[in-house]
Amino acid sequence: MSNSSKRASLFARLKAGLEEGIQFAQGELNLRTTVLPGRPPPLAAQEVVHLRQQLNMSQGVFAKMLNVSPKTVQSWEQGERKPSQAALRLLQILGTRPEVVCQIVGVRSA
Repeated sequence: MSNSSKRASLFARLKAGLEEGIQFAQGELNLRTTVLPGRPPPLAAQEVVHLRQQLNMSQGVFAKMLNVSPKTVQSWEQGERKPSQAALRLLQILGTRPEVVCQIVGVRSA
């Protein structure tokens, strides 16, 4: 049996989707909605330094916690590079709940 005979035609799927959209707009159908989080806030070089110092960590230990090289942390702190979106999210969590990150990576919280 081919894939096309297992699945409804494109037209049938589009029609069903449009009918669900109309029912939702008329209040006859509840659809699951998901709110996506926004981007993590940007961090200036001095804020990265402040966060690391607040945690009382060397650049090397801080880098190990974030799974980046010490050179990367150094370049963030000097403003030569900016953390990626993933790194910014981790830095946001680390700034808000350092005990969670410390527990997960196995470092004693400062």
